[in-house]
Amino acid sequence: MNVGILTGGGDCPGLNAVIRAITKICVGEYGYQVTGLHNGWRGLLEKDISSLDPEKVSDILNLGGTILGTSRTNPFKDEKGPERVLASIRELNLGALVAIGGDDTLGVASRLYKEYGINTIGVPKTIDNDLSGTDYTFGFDTAVHIATEAIDRLHTTAESHNRAMVVEVMGRTAGWIAVMSGIAGGANVIIIPEIPINVEDICDLIKQRAAKGKKFSIVVVSEGVKLAWRSGREKTVFSSEETDEFGHARLGGVGNELGKIIEKLTGIETRVTILGHIQRGGTPTSHDRILATRYGVKAAEMVKNSQWGMMVALKGDDIKAISLDEAVSKTKTVPLELYNMAKMFFG
Repeated sequence: MNVGILTGGGDCPGLNAVIRAITKICVGEYGYQVTGLHNGWRGLLEKDISSLDPEKVSDILNLGGTILGTSRTNPFKDEKGPERVLASIRELNLGALVAIGGDDTLGVASRLYKEYGINTIGVPKTIDNDLSGTDYTFGFDTAVHIATEAIDRLHTTAESHNRAMVVEVMGRTAGWIAVMSGIAGGANVIIIPEIPINVEDICDLIKQRAAKGKKFSIVVVSEGVKLAWRSGREKTVFSSEETDEFGHARLGGVGNELGKIIEKLTGIETRVTILGHIQRGGTPTSHDRILATRYGVKAAEMVKNSQWGMMVALKGDDIKAISLDEAVSKTKTVPLELYNMAKMFFG
C-alpha cells in the first residue's frame, strides 16, 4: 500500500505532528509506503511529491507549519481537475489518500470519494474549530492560547492609558476563538459572527464601564463579524475582494472599523490589534501535539481497515471515525448558551 498525505488550506499548529504519526505507524507498524504530496491538492495535480519515512519525520513533532507545504488549491475549480487527480493517483500508485484540512480540503476529499471512488480519509484541521462531527480540531487550542496571551498583555496597556482596546481574531463564520480567548482573557465585550450586536450597544457597555470608573475596555471581535447598527445597516469588512479557489474573499480590518466607531461614539481613545496569522504560526501547545498525534494514529488505523470516506473525530475522550459528509455538511457554530455565559461578564 502506498499512502499519500497532503495538507491543505491555512497552515496550522499540529500539522507536522499528524504527518509524523501517520508516517511512523503506516511504515513502522503496517509496512506501507508513504508519499508526501506538496502544497495541498496542487501537489497531487502536479505530481509534486517526496517520500516520507520515520527518519524524515522524527524531529518535527514540535514544529509549526507543515513540512509538506500547503495551498488553497481546488481541483474542482478546473473541469479537468478531477481527471488530473485520477491520473496522478494511478501514476503514483496511491492506494489511499489522507487529506488533512478544514471544510474546503475535506469537502474535496468527500467529493473524490463519492463521485470517483477514491480511497480518501480526512483529518480535521482548523484553528477556527468550525468542523462538524468533532468536538475539537487540532490547532484551535494553540490559537486560543496565543489570543488569550495577547489579551492579557493588552489589559495592562489599556488600563494604564484609559483606552479601549479592540482585538481582532480569526473566525470567518464561527466565533470560537473570540469566545474562548475572550472568556479566558476577561474581555469586556465579545463579538462573533453567529450573534449580531449593534455597535451602539457595544459603545453603551463601554460608556457604562467608564461611568463606574472603569475607563478602559477590552473588545474581542471575530474577523467575519458584520458590523450592525440600530438603523438596520450592516457592513462586512474585507481586506481584499478577490476570492480564493473556494470562493472565499479575504477578511480582515473589522477591528479597525470598529475602533473608529467606538472612539467616535464614546470619546474614549481606542487602539486596535489585529492578531492575524500570529494565531496560526509557531509551535503547537502540548494539547494540540497530543490531539494531532492521536488523530494521526487513528488515520493510519483507518487506512489499514479500509474506512474510506471517513474522517477522524474527537468524541468526548475517544477518537472515532465519522463520515466526511457529516464533517462538511454544516459549520459548527458557537452555541447560544456558551455565548450567553460569556455575556454575563460583559461591561
